[in-house]
Amino acid sequence: MSEVGWHSSWLWSPVEKKCLSLLQMRTHSRGTLLQIHAFMLRHALEANLNLITKLITTLSSVDPYCGTRHARRLFDKMPQRSDVFLCNTMMKSHLFSRQFSEAVGLYVCLRRNEGFVPDNYTFSTLAKCCGLNCAIWEGMEVHAHVVRYGFKSNLYVATALVDMYGKLGQMGIARKLFDEMTDRSSVSWTALITGYIRGRDMGTASELFYMMPENDRDAAAFNVMIDGYVKLGEMGSAKKFFDATPEKNVVSWTTMIDGYCSNGDVDEARLLYDTMPYRNLYSWNAMIGGYCQNKQANEALVLFQELLAGKMFEPDDVTVVSVFPAIADLGAMDLGNWVYEFVKRKKLDRSANVSTALVDMYAKCGEIEKARRVFNDVQGRETCTWNALINGLALNGCAKEALEVFMEMRRKGFKPDEITMLGVLSACNHGGLVEEGKRWFSKMEEFGLTPKIEHYGCLVDLLGRAGCLEEAERLIQGMPYEANGIILSSLLFACGYAKDLTRAEKVVKKAITLEPGNDGNYIMLRNLYAAERRWRDVEQIKRLMLTKGAKKEVGCSAIEVNSQVLEFVAGDNLHPHLEALHLVLDQLRMHMKRKMETRVKVPMSVDSTAQTEVEAKPGIRLYISAYTWIPSSPACWIASTNKPLQMSVLSSFSIYPSWQPYFQDERVHELHGRGKFQQTNGSQYVQEKFFSIESKEKNVNVSKLHDSSLMYLESQHSLAPTAAKRAGETVFPS
Repeated sequence: MSEVGWHSSWLWSPVEKKCLSLLQMRTHSRGTLLQIHAFMLRHALEANLNLITKLITTLSSVDPYCGTRHARRLFDKMPQRSDVFLCNTMMKSHLFSRQFSEAVGLYVCLRRNEGFVPDNYTFSTLAKCCGLNCAIWEGMEVHAHVVRYGFKSNLYVATALVDMYGKLGQMGIARKLFDEMTDRSSVSWTALITGYIRGRDMGTASELFYMMPENDRDAAAFNVMIDGYVKLGEMGSAKKFFDATPEKNVVSWTTMIDGYCSNGDVDEARLLYDTMPYRNLYSWNAMIGGYCQNKQANEALVLFQELLAGKMFEPDDVTVVSVFPAIADLGAMDLGNWVYEFVKRKKLDRSANVSTALVDMYAKCGEIEKARRVFNDVQGRETCTWNALINGLALNGCAKEALEVFMEMRRKGFKPDEITMLGVLSACNHGGLVEEGKRWFSKMEEFGLTPKIEHYGCLVDLLGRAGCLEEAERLIQGMPYEANGIILSSLLFACGYAKDLTRAEKVVKKAITLEPGNDGNYIMLRNLYAAERRWRDVEQIKRLMLTKGAKKEVGCSAIEVNSQVLEFVAGDNLHPHLEALHLVLDQLRMHMKRKMETRVKVPMSVDSTAQTEVEAKPGIRLYISAYTWIPSSPACWIASTNKPLQMSVLSSFSIYPSWQPYFQDERVHELHGRGKFQQTNGSQYVQEKFFSIESKEKNVNVSKLHDSSLMYLESQHSLAPTAAKRAGETVFPS
C-alpha cells in the first residue's frame, strides 16, 4: 500500500474521520453511499486510499451489480491505480459480484499499462475467479504467473490453485500440486477432497479424509464428506459421518435435513430439525423447501408461519421462492397476497427468481391479471420469467395469449429453452391447435433444442385430444425414447374419448406394466367395458386392480379460513365441526327436496362415455360449502387439491330472490372454476351443479373442474346453524 493512503488515522482531519465513520455504519443503501461519495468529492478526499477502498468494498456488498459498476468507474479514475491493496479490493469486488471475467481482465489491464506487481492475495482471488468461471486456459495462465513471481510455495496460493483445478475437473494436476506442497492445512486437505467429491469419486475422497491428520479434521472436512454422500443419495454413509462429527454446526444439521428431504424422508428430516440446538435462516429454508419438494404444502405453510411468528429471522428471497409453490398448491391467496406485499416492502422482487415465482403462483391460482401485472413490473426479465407467464397462460387455457407472449419473447431477443417450448406445446394442447403445435414441435431443432420425452408427451396428448389416434401412436413408436406411463395414459384416455376399445386394450397392457399402481388406467378401461355392457370384463378389471394393489386415490380438498388452510378428506369422521356440517347438509337436503327433483342425470366422470342415474349425495365439495356457513368460518377460497372430485351437489336458490347468485361476466374458467357472484341484498351462495354457459368466448363445462379448481365464497350475513337448531328453526326458508 502506498504511503499516501496509509498515513496514520491520528493524522486525519475531522472531515476524513467523519467520512470513515459514515462508511462504517452497518445499514447502507446505494443512495446513501452515493451521497457519501459526493461528500468525499466535495471535500477532496479521493486521495485517501483508505476511504476509497472502504467505499469500493461497501458499494459492492450493498448492490453487487450496480454498486460494483459504480465502484469500477471510481477505480478507473483513480491516479494511484497501481496500489496493490486498492487493486486487490477491486478484484475481490468483481469476485463477490460474480463478475469473474472482469476481475481477470482488470489484472491483465493493470499488468500491461500500470506496471502492477501482484501479491499472494491477488493470485488467490484470480484462482477463485477462474475456478468459478470454468476458465481453464486463464487458470493455467494464472498458475504460470504464480510460478514466475515465486508464490508457488505460498500455502494460501497453492491451496487456491488446488481448489481451482478441482473446480475445473483437473484432478491429476490438483493432486500433483497437493503432493508438492511442503506445508498443508486443513483447508488444503478439504480443497482436494472437495474436488474428488465434485467428480463423484467418493472412494478416493474417503481415503484422503482418513489420511488427513486428526488435528486437521475439523467440522468443515466432515461437512464436505456429509454433503458428498448426501448428493449421491447414500444417507447411511452420510449419517455415519454426521454422528462422528466432533462439533456439529448448523451446516452439518442443515445438510442432513436437505439430504433427507431430497430422498423423500421428510419425517426423518423434521426429527433432525426439531432436535437442532440452534437454527439459522438456511435451516428454516431447507425444511420449508423440503416440504414443498415432497408435496406437503400445508406443512410448509405452517412452518413458514412459525418463522414469521418467531421474529428471529426475516425471510429472504430463498424463503419466498420456496413458499410460493406451496401457496399455489393450496390456493392460499390471502397468504400469497401478504407475502407479495412483504416482497415489495423488502424490495425482494428485484430478483428474477422471486419475480418468476410470483408470476407462477398467481398463474396457478387463476389470477392471470395479477400475474401479468407482476410480469410487467419486472425490470430485468430473464428466460425463466417469460416461461412462467407462458406456462401460466397455457395452464389457464389462454392459448392465444400464451402464443402472443411467446412471439413477443422472440421479438425481444430471448432464446427459448426446453421449458419455453413445453409451455408453447401445452398452450396448443389446451387450445386444440393441432397444426400450430406440430409446427412449433418441428421448429425446436431450429432453436438448437432436442425434444425431450415431455415434449413428445405433450404432442401425443394434443393429437389424442384431437382424435388423431393413429398419428399419436406413430409418434410414440418413432420417438427416440421409451414410452413412459404418462404418455401411455394420455393415449389411453384419448382412446376412451374416441370409444376405441381395441386400441385401448392394447395400450392398457403396456401402461399397467409400467405403472401397475395407477388406478386411472384400470378405471378408463373399466368404463369402456361398462359402456359396451361387458360386465364380466368389468369384474375382471376390478380383480386385477386388487391384485396389482391399485387403489382409488382418496379425495382431498382444502379451504382457507383466516389465512389457515384446513383439509377435508373423503371418509373422515373425526372432523371437529362434523356435527355442525351435517346439520347444514340436512338443511340443504330438505330445501332441495322441496324445490327440485332428487334424481338427476349426472356423468359418471369426465373420462366416461356412459351416464348413470345417481342419488344426490354429499361429497367433499358439499362439506366444504357447508363449512362456510358455520359462524366461525368467514369469506374464504376453496381449493380442490389431490385429485378431481365430481360435484354431486345440485342446488338452485333462484326461488328466493335475496339469495340469487349471478355470474358477473357470464364466464366460468374451465381450469380454475372460479365462480364470480354479483352482490345482492342478502347472502351469497354457491351453486354447485353441472351446467354449461354460452360464453362470449367459448363453451365451458363446469363438470371438468380438476386439481387446481378455485371457487370464491363470500358471505356477508351471519348464518348460525347451531343457533337456529337451538331455536327450532331451519336455516333455509321453505
